[in-house]
Amino acid sequence: MVRFDPDRPADLEICPVFARPELMRTVPRYRMPDEPTLPDTAYQIVHDEAQLDGNARQNLATFVTTWMDERAYDLYRETADRNLIDKDEYPMAAEMEHRCWRMLADLWHAPSPEHALGTSTVGSSEAAMLGALAMKKRWQAARRAAGESTDSPNLVMSSAVQVCWEKFCNYFDVEARTVPIDDEHPMLRGEQLAGYVDERTIGVVGILGVTYTGAYEPIAELAAALDALEADTGLDVPLHVDAASGGMIAPFVDPSLEWDFRLDRVHSINTSGHKYGLVAPGVGWVVWRSADVVPEEMVFHVAYLGGDTPSLTLNFSRPASQVTVQYYQFLRLGRTGYRQVQQASLDVARWIADQVAQMPELELVGDRLSMPVVTWRLAPEVTGWDAYDVSNQLRTGGWQVPAYPLPDNLSDRTVLRMVVRNGLSRDLADDLVADLRRAVAYLHKHGGDDEQGTRFDHLGRGAAPGS
Repeated sequence: MVRFDPDRPADLEICPVFARPELMRTVPRYRMPDEPTLPDTAYQIVHDEAQLDGNARQNLATFVTTWMDERAYDLYRETADRNLIDKDEYPMAAEMEHRCWRMLADLWHAPSPEHALGTSTVGSSEAAMLGALAMKKRWQAARRAAGESTDSPNLVMSSAVQVCWEKFCNYFDVEARTVPIDDEHPMLRGEQLAGYVDERTIGVVGILGVTYTGAYEPIAELAAALDALEADTGLDVPLHVDAASGGMIAPFVDPSLEWDFRLDRVHSINTSGHKYGLVAPGVGWVVWRSADVVPEEMVFHVAYLGGDTPSLTLNFSRPASQVTVQYYQFLRLGRTGYRQVQQASLDVARWIADQVAQMPELELVGDRLSMPVVTWRLAPEVTGWDAYDVSNQLRTGGWQVPAYPLPDNLSDRTVLRMVVRNGLSRDLADDLVADLRRAVAYLHKHGGDDEQGTRFDHLGRGAAPGS
């Protein structure tokens, strides 16, 4: 009689028990194991633990792409072993990167796209920092040329900026001169700039797609205010547009909106290819209207990789996958395809907003959706439960909808935000709204306590929204 031997790899293929012998033991968590493990066993361990994360398609907290077609994933896998920084060894990866930012320069109406300058980055945070760093170095050069001090530079922006801007100011010794939002000014306005901009201002940041609400700041108005300020004071202050999300939406669904290089005051723009650029994480882009606004000292020419390799990034080695897939998406979709995808997401978001508006317990924040982002809060008369309770109830159905306070002068108000992306169909949106109605009905009946009287754990209370 032949006996099953779990220690023989061949017998493992016919083992009827789900857990192989290695899976019957606790694996080390914080110490590398002494012996190797069969690939399938190691895969099963990691696969099973990864399953405990939420379903990415139901993650309405993130702007990041969670669905691509199979051909995009094929290219993603095929180019994962190519180091994008090795431009001499992988010249086509470098060429695809060049083509992508040139396409963005053209999309964003650079005066001469062939004379613009751009680069890919790991994400929009790195891209934003590069844009700000160029502004700082140009300001320093101008101050030195005029015999003035380069101490105490500042950057003017709304208090609703994404946290990467606070990081830039902290890391690169720049004063973060934030303009608080409030009921009168829910976003940065041109009339406010004169009170914050001075001779030590390296630049102003305008947001095309505020993280908290999805609203567009009035970029043209900010540019006009800076033009007027220069006419009055002689201060020439550049404008950087943080278009992490809106930069890949506005050109397609609102092409007449002037926010980009059509405005002379706009020197640089960043966007996230892994958000509405429709690429899986992580890739960002920064484009300058012309090469002459980028200090030469920021461009490094690296010779030890086999040739002269210009480098304009804060990061170095990373796979070529994301840039390759970005190029694929630009070719695959074209302007018409991007318009269709973004409009479909916007239509679903507007439908969700209409359903939320019909619920007396909830109030929409903002009256017009520029981006596929639905932000809402509880009506003032609701008592006994709050936005965090709604967020927790939605998690029981797998939906991840963050609750968080607004910044600065509106920090006493807690909102919830749903980000609609390609992959959230109208059919799934029906399920989402149905679950939202059930959550509100349950809380209306039971309040913020479960049936045993235990208060729900308010996951993420007080945390800033994710990107």
